[in-house]
Amino acid sequence: MLGPVYLVPRQQAPLWLRAATFVGGIALGLLIAFGILIAYGVTAGQIVNEFIVFVFLDLNGLAQVVTASTPLVLVGLAAAVALKLKFWNIGVEGQMWLGCIAATGVAIFDIGPDFLRLPLMFIAAAAAGACWIGIPAFLKLRFRVNEIITSLLLTYVAYQLVQHLLFGPWHDPGSAFPNSRHYDEAGERLARLGWGSSHTGIWIALGTGILLWFVMTRSRIGFYMDAIGANVEAARAAGVPVVLTTALAALMSGGLAGVAGASLAAGQEYRMTLFIAGGYTFSGIVIAFIGRFRPIPVIVTAFVVGGVYTAGDTLKVFYQLPAAMTTLIEAVILFTFVVVEFFSRYHVTFGTRERA
Repeated sequence: MLGPVYLVPRQQAPLWLRAATFVGGIALGLLIAFGILIAYGVTAGQIVNEFIVFVFLDLNGLAQVVTASTPLVLVGLAAAVALKLKFWNIGVEGQMWLGCIAATGVAIFDIGPDFLRLPLMFIAAAAAGACWIGIPAFLKLRFRVNEIITSLLLTYVAYQLVQHLLFGPWHDPGSAFPNSRHYDEAGERLARLGWGSSHTGIWIALGTGILLWFVMTRSRIGFYMDAIGANVEAARAAGVPVVLTTALAALMSGGLAGVAGASLAAGQEYRMTLFIAGGYTFSGIVIAFIGRFRPIPVIVTAFVVGGVYTAGDTLKVFYQLPAAMTTLIEAVILFTFVVVEFFSRYHVTFGTRERA
């Protein structure tokens, strides 16, 4: 008989071991995903060609990865900011929709001078996303309403609003599809970088990540966020402004999601469509968890997921894989990372319990 099973926390791992855990968890997840693809009928040579050669060794593939990663960085940061404080923002897509609506409204109604139009679009998108998450944040902090439910339900409200606008007053009369009119080339679109479909939105995403890293690691707000994330009751007893910090983190999360919606509209679609924000909530949560709610690892993870998206799109077109395969690969990577992370933090003992 082995006796009772105990989980004993390990001591704080050194930086190199944490980095190795991060890389190893992603690598193990990709390895298992490759096994699933091989079982589905994709050959090893095809996997290497699509996931390695095309995605990371081909300039056109890299450009597609950069383009796909731009909104992923922003939604990953949006999820990380909220989840670090255990605020479950499940309505990232709804905030993206509101950001897209706000940016499109500025473009359609020519708000502000031409040279300020694009900055105003992004400011409006951030404000709209922040306001949308502000509703669940207020309900949670004031009345203890579960933010998972309210943020998720508000996503459906946002999508209905998008449908109303695109089938109604904002419908482009020159299109048979429910789209808004195209943004003007001068002043309403993110400029191309001259490298495939990549655009200047990547600088917005990376700059936002660096700024958020500074806030979370070098400011009093970041210290408060660490304290609340570790133990909210202890933080409150120590005098940390829990309500104010949580509200600020939630608004930051919604604002980042709104900017992600605007970057998709102004950098890729050049208009508002019914399909801009679909599927980004799950991706944002996966990226945030694998990135351990820290901006720099979140950025790195977003580029890995962007590579999975790019390879997945190619596999769907040329090898007739279902669209759900990309989501399955994301889920496998998250699961393996969580397992590796768990056993890096705890070890299992049998019989008598060891001291931590």
